[in-house]
Amino acid sequence: MPVHLDVLISEEAIQKRTAELARQIETELPGEPIVLIGVLKGSIHFLSDLGRELKADTEIDFLQTSSYHGGKSSTGVVQIRKDLDINIEGLNVIIVEDIVDTGITLNHLRELLSTRKPKSLKVVALLSKEGSRKVHPSVEYIGFEIPNEFVVGYGLDYEERYRNLPYIAILRED
Repeated sequence: MPVHLDVLISEEAIQKRTAELARQIETELPGEPIVLIGVLKGSIHFLSDLGRELKADTEIDFLQTSSYHGGKSSTGVVQIRKDLDINIEGLNVIIVEDIVDTGITLNHLRELLSTRKPKSLKVVALLSKEGSRKVHPSVEYIGFEIPNEFVVGYGLDYEERYRNLPYIAILRED
């Protein structure tokens, strides 16, 4: 199936917004240590760039979930494929998401991680598709609101392809 990509958000715009989000986080948690929890695999580039921008004492850990199972729409069933390696009790935790789409995965993660008694639990998402929400979890920091289109690049994939693109693009089937 032939596809083409329409650039939605440039590499430069992503880098600028990531730096702005880092400053916002630092303002709200001044001098506080932070644990960034990347949701694999999509958040990897965003987490890496955000982590480098933060001046705070920062730890990094990862969770891996699955709700797409190879398709272009969420199945609504969230599976935890990899859990945290560190204990987050009493720590300032920020979940780093590539995209908040239906909200189901993020809602599940917020509920799961809140049972582990972090000092604070916030979410930073590079992308948000408000128009496709089925549930509405709190997202304290949003990079970009985007239309209800299937996007790839900068960590986001279609069947494990396109993650390496330095920008966000709409994937269109010809």
